[in-house]
Amino acid sequence: MIGRIATFVAVVVCIAAPAFAAPQEINAYTRYELLSPGSGKFRIIYDVTAARPGATAYFNPIRKGSIATDESVLDMATGKALEFKVVDGATARATGLPEASLDSDYIRVTLARPVPADGGQGRVRIDKTYEDAKSYFQDKGDIVFDRPLGVKRNAVVLPAGYVLVSSNYPSQVAQEADGRLRISFINNTPAQAPLKLRARPGKLTPTANSAAAKVSERAAQTRDIVYFLNAPETNSFALYHDYTEDRPGVGQYVNVVRTGSTASKPSARNMDTGEALKAQQLKGAAITAAGIKDPGLREITAETEIVLFSFPPVKAGESVRLRLAETYTDPGRYKLVGDELVFDRALGRPANAVVLPVGWTLTNSSAPVVVSEIEDGRTRLDFVNPALGDLSVLITAKRK
Repeated sequence: MIGRIATFVAVVVCIAAPAFAAPQEINAYTRYELLSPGSGKFRIIYDVTAARPGATAYFNPIRKGSIATDESVLDMATGKALEFKVVDGATARATGLPEASLDSDYIRVTLARPVPADGGQGRVRIDKTYEDAKSYFQDKGDIVFDRPLGVKRNAVVLPAGYVLVSSNYPSQVAQEADGRLRISFINNTPAQAPLKLRARPGKLTPTANSAAAKVSERAAQTRDIVYFLNAPETNSFALYHDYTEDRPGVGQYVNVVRTGSTASKPSARNMDTGEALKAQQLKGAAITAAGIKDPGLREITAETEIVLFSFPPVKAGESVRLRLAETYTDPGRYKLVGDELVFDRALGRPANAVVLPVGWTLTNSSAPVVVSEIEDGRTRLDFVNPALGDLSVLITAKRK
């Protein structure tokens, strides 16, 4: 397999100078709900994470040419309303966003708590209505949504009673419970997505079928993972896995260790507060004795190994952002072959990253990848998987 993929390297390389300052925001997702045809109005539900350590405010720019109304803002951890106001660029610069554009207006949101250090997050949901007849209009009986979208994860929901005629951007299409069609996608390029949708009146009744249940929205999924490869002679890599839990009553996460791997050094953290959480390893009979139930535990044998992460059960209307960390040793999937590092693994998240060891440079990637250099000089590889299911990735690298 190594020889086969050595002739095919699908790599998108970031050639811009590295920027190591913490971004203001990460993990943005936008849902556009198109309102009455002819109104030029659409509701925007914008989920975004403030990521700059110590920040006490988040700034959402108001796009030029759009009129914003009906705004509200929630803290996603608690479900409680947050204070906000519209400010000009100069005020934004003076109150927390030094890079703000002076000719733009912003929604300035006061966060529920300062963003914790070391990767902490402040998760915010902004709900607003835009009026923009240039983006959403009627054309010969059809409706058209024609808008460049800079956020990387997006969904557009058609009005009730409309069917999709065309979509110019590769998208996942699903019918929601109320019968409306949702067109969603992950943009894995550095440019804006030049989205153009056309729809027309048509009869669609809500349906419940097994196929629809399998079409979960990939763009809205909150899971991502980063692998930090140790020296290949060790066959080991550290990783952290972030995800948001919003199911009321859930207070644990079970990670079933893959066959052929061993786990060590588990730790966990509440990313909303920075609080450390309980992590423990269980194997075989200890799993049964603890009464652990999980869909991944189809059969518990003496060799079955899990890492159990515990946190206060989620309350209705609230959610928690978790960071779960471990070190894996896996000789079958990570090893040194001759003078070449080989990492061969199925990646299941929408966003997956692999950081090469110090002093190693990429030679092959079987899947399209964005390549960058992090602050300490290591090479980071980012894989976006917009489809449901795993992305099989084979990476090779050599010493510089």
